[in-house]
Amino acid sequence: MKHRFLTGLVALLAGVALNHLGDKLLGVKLELFSGLSTFSFAWMVDIFIVPFIVGLVVSWIFGMGGKWLCYFPPLIVRSISYAEILYVTGTPHGSTLNPMGWWGFYVILAMEAAGIGGIVGEVVIKNVYGRSGKAAQVEKQPAMERES
Repeated sequence: MKHRFLTGLVALLAGVALNHLGDKLLGVKLELFSGLSTFSFAWMVDIFIVPFIVGLVVSWIFGMGGKWLCYFPPLIVRSISYAEILYVTGTPHGSTLNPMGWWGFYVILAMEAAGIGGIVGEVVIKNVYGRSGKAAQVEKQPAMERES
């Protein structure tokens, strides 16, 4: 296996594990609707802060290009959680399973938060963004050295 592929797989699995752990620690099920009490502080943390941290971690592990890989852990975790409620556990009393349209909206919010975390992780933690550092080093050289 190539090192880059293995690093991506480790980053993806770490992001999925961290996102799942955040869901379990907060005790929030984004896929269920129980009235206005659904939208609590823990719900907002689970939809914005947890994926942001997941994006940071994925980008930190993967490095350059982590901003693209960090979108997948929230999608994987949310899809498995939705399927688990739909096919395995069922909906608890007093709750309903969100329709696919609303669930998709929440997944997109979580993925965008992870994307922001991935970009911040790539820029701040790895000090890279865009192309390789070689082009940036050429621009920093004085004009006299570049011409010779």
